[in-house]
Amino acid sequence: MNSSIDNIRFDAAITAAGQLRARLNERLIGQPTVVDQILTALLANGHVLVEGVPGLGKTLLVRVLAGCFAGEFRRIQFTPDLMPGDITGHVLFDMRESRFHMRRGPVFTNLLLADEVNRAPAKTQAALLEVMQERQVTIDGDAHAVPRPFMVLATQNPIEHEGTYPLPEAELDRFLMKIFIDYPSAADEVEITRSITGIVGGKPAGDGPETALLDADAILALQQTAVAVAVDDRVLDYAVRLVRATRGHAALLRGAGTRACLALITCARAHALLRGARFVLPDDIKTMALPVMRHRVALSASAEIDGLDADRVLGRIIETVAAPRE
Repeated sequence: MNSSIDNIRFDAAITAAGQLRARLNERLIGQPTVVDQILTALLANGHVLVEGVPGLGKTLLVRVLAGCFAGEFRRIQFTPDLMPGDITGHVLFDMRESRFHMRRGPVFTNLLLADEVNRAPAKTQAALLEVMQERQVTIDGDAHAVPRPFMVLATQNPIEHEGTYPLPEAELDRFLMKIFIDYPSAADEVEITRSITGIVGGKPAGDGPETALLDADAILALQQTAVAVAVDDRVLDYAVRLVRATRGHAALLRGAGTRACLALITCARAHALLRGARFVLPDDIKTMALPVMRHRVALSASAEIDGLDADRVLGRIIETVAAPRE
């Protein structure tokens, strides 16, 4: 592919990514960082674990995102009695036709909202492992591919601990990023209330279907373009040094693994495309470091006693690792 076609492809991708960002920021008022991180994960073809109290727009975010490219959206409410087959689907025997039929579960969609994923036991949570990694589901010995693009957005509540099950390390590592969604500012909350209650414009926000900006193939093209964003060797070395600095740190019982290096580069490429660039800067790596690594490390007992959290420890580590200069 010649450079002129490359330029056309990148220009189109940058424009499309900007349209997605504008639509989401218009609907999810006061959460620009969350919007950028969600879009980064989408462009990077990854999954996201979202932590935040109820009522902050997590479901709205997924619905609007699905509407942006006319994608299919499904939601699973995780509960203690949820079974793996309720997620993936199962095979039923039809007595009338004397043959088996496969009933596909809600995982066969473009955007899957796994709400309060830590309220289901580990056996049920494990039903997501194959589809998150392989983009397929094995039912009765046969592998079935899920639609593309495919993205899991799982939520967990940080304040309700009773009746929850910790996410296994293998599952946590399959999430490209862990994102925190917090309360909006006072001004943004006033704007949200006006918009949703219909005080402005006479019609509550969210009424009626979203107008699709792109189709599924366009999202796949965006993901392919993100992979083509250039990464200098010095920037790659910086990402690896950041990850390695988490290992053996006194405040961390366990540092981030090699998959964190891969995720950091992947996210930095998507973040660079989202900001309209064709190459990764050290700032892209630094911006993505916390959401990429915060769920891949474990605090030591002494750090927990001192009241530290993963973000504070990682923040200190990030400041000690020198970034490459131009």
